[in-house]
Amino acid sequence: MVLPEYIVVFCTAPAGEAEAIAKALVDARLAACVNVTGVQSCYRWEGAVHDEPERLLIVKTRQSLLDPLIARIKGLHSYEVPEIIAMPIVGGYAPYLDWIREETT
Repeated sequence: MVLPEYIVVFCTAPAGEAEAIAKALVDARLAACVNVTGVQSCYRWEGAVHDEPERLLIVKTRQSLLDPLIARIKGLHSYEVPEIIAMPIVGGYAPYLDWIREETT
């Protein structure tokens, strides 16, 4: 199986912390761009249902950087089990994809 060159990673975090994680990922060149937006999350954790505001990080990066990106997020994140989900980018505007590669070297 051939892995995609580019991926989008989703990660939720508390306000304030999310922005710091985003900046750290871009500063470390693990991500070309991170969008941070507000979401309302409903989830089950330790037997209880929670409904809380969070920030969603939408991270654009390369597949080859996924493991160090996960390690960096885990090192900065306050959650015991942070959401870190990667999805392939199967196509897109070539100059934008080139920019992702250039910014994550």
